[in-house]
Amino acid sequence: MTQYLLSVHSVDGEARDPMTDEEIQRSWKQIQVLNEELKSAGAWLFSGRLHEPDTATVVRISDGEVLTTDGPFVEAREHLGGFYIIEAEDLDAALVWASKATAAVGKPIEVRPFAATEA
Repeated sequence: MTQYLLSVHSVDGEARDPMTDEEIQRSWKQIQVLNEELKSAGAWLFSGRLHEPDTATVVRISDGEVLTTDGPFVEAREHLGGFYIIEAEDLDAALVWASKATAAVGKPIEVRPFAATEA
């Protein structure tokens, strides 16, 4: 089985009305249903939601010195908001999970396989 990253992308300043408490609870319930489906299918490995990009810290080496700066690393309107790490038979199966994830979270999902590494 191949491992895939399903990354959830958000857009800064995206015109969207604030969610009501009922909408938040409905959204959370849809995400929990997806998580349980992934777990029962044996596809679930890990997932997480990230804080906003302005909470990031970038660490890099410059002239042999370690530098830390306020993030994000890339200045962009779109940013990584969360992710799933799953196992799937192939890309088609991963895309099925991604279509369920985008329906549950209401955000675009990027699907990328992990590169195989030797133990």
